[in-house]
Amino acid sequence: MRILLTWARSILVLLALSGTAYADTTVSQTNDPTASVDTRLSMLLGQEHTAFTAVAATRLQAITDPVARPGDTPDAAAKAVQYSDAWLAELPVATGDQQWSCLAHAIYFEARGESVKGEFAVAEVIANRVDAPEFPKSMCDVINQGTGHRNACQFSFTCDGMSDVIVDRQAYEKAGKIARLILDGAPRVLTDGATYFHTVNVRPDWSYRFEETAAIGAHMFYRAPIQLASN
Repeated sequence: MRILLTWARSILVLLALSGTAYADTTVSQTNDPTASVDTRLSMLLGQEHTAFTAVAATRLQAITDPVARPGDTPDAAAKAVQYSDAWLAELPVATGDQQWSCLAHAIYFEARGESVKGEFAVAEVIANRVDAPEFPKSMCDVINQGTGHRNACQFSFTCDGMSDVIVDRQAYEKAGKIARLILDGAPRVLTDGATYFHTVNVRPDWSYRFEETAAIGAHMFYRAPIQLASN
């Protein structure tokens, strides 16, 4: 009897998923308590088969597949990040407000040409700074910190004297998707909390005192010493 009840509950769930077109379907076609177990079991199995065939294949995939796909909610996509160009290509073109635009531009100008992980890593540093007490509290303010002051720019593209015109739309679209995912809560697991980075072609003085957390592509990533970060 417990088996029958369990199957009955499962069938009710499947019938509910099958949509309004099957709303009049019942679990059993008999109310006769004297019907044999074999008869009732056969009916239940028949209903189970009907329920499965009524549910669209795409709906079944959506129920059983934990990986986010285009059309999923932003949070779902962010939490199921895959660091591949193929996965990003399947996501819809991203849009957003000024904070999104600032982050997308920073990723584009600071990490264009890097791997997906490399671009995510740079975005992580910016997001980590927003969360850190010693930095400004928005993406745009973090990215533009020090801009206009000699040797004070935190991100070189904001004061290198070069044009900030987007010339590679495909690369910018990729950066925009990464920015969208970071803003929507993508896990920051690549740089171990880094708030600084530099390219492998230079070695700034501060890098000898900071804790190196990761090396990804053309960039090295660091955390500031605890005593410095707390000042």
